[in-house]
Amino acid sequence: MKVLMVDVDGVLIHGRPADGLPHFTFLERDLGLRLDLLQQAFFQTHWSEIIIGREALEPRLSAVLAEIAPHVTAATLIDYWFENDSRLDLNLLEELAALRQSGVALFLATNQEHRRARYLMEEAGLGAHVDGIIYSAALGHRKPSPDFFRLASERAGALPGDIAFIDDMAENIEAARQFGWHAAQWTAGTTLAGAFPGLRRPA
Repeated sequence: MKVLMVDVDGVLIHGRPADGLPHFTFLERDLGLRLDLLQQAFFQTHWSEIIIGREALEPRLSAVLAEIAPHVTAATLIDYWFENDSRLDLNLLEELAALRQSGVALFLATNQEHRRARYLMEEAGLGAHVDGIIYSAALGHRKPSPDFFRLASERAGALPGDIAFIDDMAENIEAARQFGWHAAQWTAGTTLAGAFPGLRRPA
């Protein structure tokens, strides 16, 4: 293993900092916005283009909110969303730090739009723990597209066989394996040693 690619949501981050509940659990109580309306009008309609960088988050969200919740600004919702979706797995961060110290390069490999990618690295502090972030809006392709894995390999400067990957989604794991990465599905209680018992760190 020369490079470890790490998914973010469902692996490194699990919901609300206070309790780990999904980030929009109390959306209607806190902001007076129904989650089902937001899902239908925004995520189901526009997210597929935003997540690969073809549309910008805030302008599209502003237009949707003007229709379904004019009392909520895009900036307010984005702040609420990002802050409530930032609970870090500190145990995994410790494991990653030890692995990185041994010489393995660490990259976040994640489906994100530009603003949250920047938030993760700067505000959530993940930039201090990894060598970089490789994300869908920057690549123009999202997992599980083969193009995501091809471009991610190029960005990391590594051959597929030298890359390991953890993700919570089975379809992403299968796609990574088909591309030649060593991939393990991440579930609650998993450890890096348990995920990759046969892979050796660089000497």
